[in-house]
Amino acid sequence: MAGSYGDASAETHDGGPAAVAASGPSGGAASRDDLGVYAISVAAELVGMGQQNIRLYERKGLLTPDRTDGGTRRYSETDLVILRRIGVLLDEGLNLAGVKLVLELEAANRGLLEDNRGLTEDNRELRADNRGLRKDLKRARGGWNDS
Repeated sequence: MAGSYGDASAETHDGGPAAVAASGPSGGAASRDDLGVYAISVAAELVGMGQQNIRLYERKGLLTPDRTDGGTRRYSETDLVILRRIGVLLDEGLNLAGVKLVLELEAANRGLLEDNRGLTEDNRELRADNRGLRKDLKRARGGWNDS
């Protein structure tokens, strides 16, 4: 869902709920947790917030719910996680500008962690390739090794 932060599978907030960049999820079909299915009244009830607060959070750019063809907001499980995270951050004393920054920084941090995981895997593959090339070189030199 475009413009949202969060991952419904996130239970702890050591870095906050998993998030996607403000431009939306990257490629592929949306997961089931990203499908907007809840009306604002249901979302408000599920997270224990007022509907006006949820509308304010949208105006401030903290989340972007799906919309029906008629323009009705539809909130996903991911949006509910974001709303709960917003509530936690507000309870900790942050204002909405601070909440937005925290959500953005958490999203950036998760992106960097994901990039790091990819680089670690690439590094493993390169090391394996390097070992194979060293063996090939050793064989090509007839077992002689100058290192």
